Amino acid sequence: MKKILVVDDERPILTLLEYNLKQAGFDVIPANDGQEALDKAASEQPDLIILDLMLPKMDGMDVCRTLRQQRVETPIIMLTAKSDEVEKVLGLELGADDYMTKPFSPREVVARVKAVLRRTGRQPQGPEEGRETVLQSGDLTVYPERFEAYKSGSELEFTPKEFELLVHLITNRNRVLSRDQLLSAVWNYDFAGDTRIVDVHISHLRDKIEENTRKPSYIKTIRGTGYKFEGPPDA
Repeated sequence: MKKILVVDDERPILTLLEYNLKQAGFDVIPANDGQEALDKAASEQPDLIILDLMLPKMDGMDVCRTLRQQRVETPIIMLTAKSDEVEKVLGLELGADDYMTKPFSPREVVARVKAVLRRTGRQPQGPEEGRETVLQSGDLTVYPERFEAYKSGSELEFTPKEFELLVHLITNRNRVLSRDQLLSAVWNYDFAGDTRIVDVHISHLRDKIEENTRKPSYIKTIRGTGYKFEGPPDA
């Protein structure tokens, strides 16, 4: 049974989420403030965190930032009562995998939780049974089954969604992919045209794999269309 840490200081929302997630077959761990969220993330090691933005003691942004600084890569869905695009993008830049704006449908929350768990937990199949998949481009080496990536022999750190996006881009090397195609393939549901999440994650990837983010050699921007993984010739 997958464990979901739900963090919200509004009792009605916490109860609603807890009930619907339990009905969907999840083990739910509730938390009421930011500090409790950090404590339970460490002690319970949940499979996913639903994190409200506005919390006492420590807000959701600080919780997300602290977890990622501690190299906790548990998928995070951030909840916010604000419709301000800046808040959503900031959450993604700090390492959240997804966000939802209140008010929301409990069914939608359950659907997104399942989608994130399914996508981050999926292990691509190797070319032959019993043989590990290795994706290579220049000095970048990615092992999908291990959730590991190396550049010039040094291991890179990714959130689950960043890693999945990287694997999808390399797998479709030299193919131009639109933002909508990436949303569908990596996030597995419709963001109603909100493609900013793709741009934010591409920026994160470039920060980690490119020598010069202003002149990327791996992930190229195709203006007016989307992105293409090109990279230097294979070693």
